[in-house]
Amino acid sequence: MSFDPSYEPGARRELGTYVFTAESIIEFARQFDPQRFHVDPEAAKKSVFGDLCASGWHTASVWMKLNIAASKIETRKAIEEGRPVPEFGPSPGFRNLRWFKPVYAGDELAYARIVRGTRALNSRPGWSILELTCEARNKDGELVMNFDSAALIKFPENHQTAP
Repeated sequence: MSFDPSYEPGARRELGTYVFTAESIIEFARQFDPQRFHVDPEAAKKSVFGDLCASGWHTASVWMKLNIAASKIETRKAIEEGRPVPEFGPSPGFRNLRWFKPVYAGDELAYARIVRGTRALNSRPGWSILELTCEARNKDGELVMNFDSAALIKFPENHQTAP
């Protein structure tokens, strides 16, 4: 059920890229994940990673930052074009968060979200759950991180229902 093809199952939205610097890795880790391979370049060289690497939570947080920025751009564009804009509610959570490869200083990741589908909520008339697969890939296109996410979404009254 969607008025906009960007919410149809399989729709992929590229969210942007982010370059992880040693400084950003250390700054994030000092605040939120102070493990030695995230905060101490010398200790990191002696770790299983062999070098300073970003916290997985850092890679996931960048996804959220880029997702919000992309959503603001999409909303602004829809308003400018006179298209209806859905209302977003909170997320009931995420599942299956996995980190497949370490992210080192200098690595650039490309982030995306892919719509898996929507389903109406009987408990909240007019609202649906938007189900997404979220990911980050390195410059070689290798999957570095992914997770399944969901968010409440309320489509405008005049939206078109997919056949």
